[in-house]
Amino acid sequence: MTNATLGLYGLGTMGSALALNILDNGYPLHVSNRTDKVVDDFVAEAGPLAEKLTPARSLVAMAQAMEAPRAIILMVPAGRPVDESIAELVPHLEHGDVIVDAGNADFNDTMRRTRELEAQGLAFLGMGVSGGEEGARRGPSIMVGGTEAVWEGLREVIEAIAAKFEGDPCAARLGPDGAGHFVKTVHNGIEYADMQLIAETYGLMRYGRGMAPARIGEVFAGWNKGRLQSYLVEITAEVLAATDRETGAPALDDILDRAGQKGTGRWTVIEALRMGQSASAIEAAVAARSWSAEKPTREAGAVLLGFTRGAVELTDAELEAALLAGRIVAYAQGFRILRAASDEFGWSLDFARVAEIWRAGCIIRSSLLDDISGAFRGDLPEGQLIFAPAFAQMLQQSAPALRKVVAAAALAGHAAPAFSGALAFLDTMSTARGTTDLIQGQRDFFGRHGFERLDGRAGQHGPWWD
Repeated sequence: MTNATLGLYGLGTMGSALALNILDNGYPLHVSNRTDKVVDDFVAEAGPLAEKLTPARSLVAMAQAMEAPRAIILMVPAGRPVDESIAELVPHLEHGDVIVDAGNADFNDTMRRTRELEAQGLAFLGMGVSGGEEGARRGPSIMVGGTEAVWEGLREVIEAIAAKFEGDPCAARLGPDGAGHFVKTVHNGIEYADMQLIAETYGLMRYGRGMAPARIGEVFAGWNKGRLQSYLVEITAEVLAATDRETGAPALDDILDRAGQKGTGRWTVIEALRMGQSASAIEAAVAARSWSAEKPTREAGAVLLGFTRGAVELTDAELEAALLAGRIVAYAQGFRILRAASDEFGWSLDFARVAEIWRAGCIIRSSLLDDISGAFRGDLPEGQLIFAPAFAQMLQQSAPALRKVVAAAALAGHAAPAFSGALAFLDTMSTARGTTDLIQGQRDFFGRHGFERLDGRAGQHGPWWD
């Protein structure tokens, strides 16, 4: 595969950016799209790079024009469009050709497609790509799942187009079949939580402290020079500073407060719960986006319930510390999900390497990722990121601010589900004896489910059954 003919189908925002990236790195490329005009527009956009470009009027025509061995990258919406594209391609491929799904696929679909295509003598890679349009164009973080042999065959081009962190490509084969897409899914779940925590911080500053967006942006810009340094904090400062072209007011004032989502955050929560790994901060972020979609209901609730949002007495430093604590929890919960999946599917994920390929190119890149990588390469008590010495110290210092932020938000009527979820996780994981003894007693009372005694005897029943 080292001399594979490359093709890319799907020239939307991400597809066209990735195609230009491939061309920019010196690799000839065949391209096609469902509509001819998009292909023509892309050829024009490519400019001098078009010399290495071979356009085609259909997916089948592109495959037929390519010399074997072929590696065809699909950049189409997840689900049925991927299956339809594969069905079109298969009759025109030869033994050893590779299909690469570089979209946000459900890892379960990737596992199924891998089995089906390998049974036909073909190969399949599930390739998670993070970084948005700019990342796809200049260098994304790339998470690959597939066989070692197919990865090695395409490794050169994948590492060439990936982001670089101090010269190290932010791309890796993380395991077989669905491993890459699963890691990308969890990446997006962490992204949801981080964005929600940032939004809650903004809300407390704007509606609890009466700060103007531009002033809040200045605070975020300052935070980005310290322990919160990250891509999301960086762009938050820019969004807050922006003014609307038409009204001259803060750009945020003309944006409807209804968040979109494409499913990856929800998939993260579903898989976490299925594996018994509740991720409270990520769950809260997904829930918050769902609630935000109910704009008319929220408007009715503002009138019918009459709750008000009051002032909060929180300093910039306290909010910074709370955001740091929440972000650590979001990462920690994401890696707990990755560990559970790695154990269940036998992927043997290298968690340190996952953190390393997230250090550049991707949406959740931050200064914490070096510490996370180091924690996984060192002694990690109970396998928990929050117990790593560096993070335990950070949480000991920042948890009081997180507690104060959650309390202040609740008392003043500001919704802060992600902050609350993060605090609940930390409080639960630092409580040696909790309250589920009562739950076990209740379960035994109404269902005779039995319980385990402190001395280790299982299947015991309470005196209510005497």
